[in-house]
Amino acid sequence: MNEALPTGPGSGALELRLERQLPATPERVFAAFTDEEQFAQWWGPEGMTCPHAEIDARVGGRYRASIRQPNGAQMWVGGVYREVDPPRRLVFTWAWEDNTVPGQEMLVALTFEPSGAGTRLSLQQTQFPSNESRGQHEHGWLSTLNCLEQYLLGGKA
Repeated sequence: MNEALPTGPGSGALELRLERQLPATPERVFAAFTDEEQFAQWWGPEGMTCPHAEIDARVGGRYRASIRQPNGAQMWVGGVYREVDPPRRLVFTWAWEDNTVPGQEMLVALTFEPSGAGTRLSLQQTQFPSNESRGQHEHGWLSTLNCLEQYLLGGKA
């Protein structure tokens, strides 16, 4: 399952909700998000790589990761973990380091639920600065989740 969920009028238009059925246990999917070595193997949209990842997955801990584009340009994202409840829930702030708007920070909440032989991953990202930013993140997350699924299936992301 790969779907964007509608946002309701009470949740604000600048919110993104996605769900994906993944072929691994919640423990394995959670670890893919919180273990630096695993994370670096799949993180980023299709065609991109993650040459650097730092993860301190505890409440108040920080993460920082780079995404290298095919042309060699890198983008950096980082934030702070607000909630770490293995293997059920992970909540963290999200800020691009090259952001020109000081203090602009979004919030990402991931929920990992057992579902059949795998996991239903629910993603909610909020506090987008614009509809354009929301759309770019939706495209990026959908592609990144394709890479995660490939990684969990044992293939190259």
